[in-house]
Amino acid sequence: MFISREYDYALRTLRALTKKEQLTVKEICLIEHIPQAFSYKILKKLEKAFIVRIHRGALGGYQLIPQPHAITLYEVYTAIEGGLYINECMQKDYACLHNEGGRHCTIHKELCRMQNDFIQSLRERSLADILKG
Repeated sequence: MFISREYDYALRTLRALTKKEQLTVKEICLIEHIPQAFSYKILKKLEKAFIVRIHRGALGGYQLIPQPHAITLYEVYTAIEGGLYINECMQKDYACLHNEGGRHCTIHKELCRMQNDFIQSLRERSLADILKG
């Protein structure tokens, strides 16, 4: 599965943050119908990737750092999911019996092409692009 529930919730979280300067987790969850248990984990990952800023304290909350047009869908994806692999054989250190010793797996080759197309598509689209509709 390319798009996990966590990635979907991350995009919704960012959508909520485009509507107001700063929101609490509770506000984000109410606006976007996201379970709070997911939100804290997602926001921590987005903070680590410098996509959101956390303001602590009684008047704290979360704030979007870059403008929506400057955030690619790929940046969000890698912040949430790490790498993008459509199959385990795409991972760097995976040893495939069908793709070694002079053999070239045609399935692997096609999956690589598909994965690269998907990554390129995510890199070409910003958060602003998908919020426009």
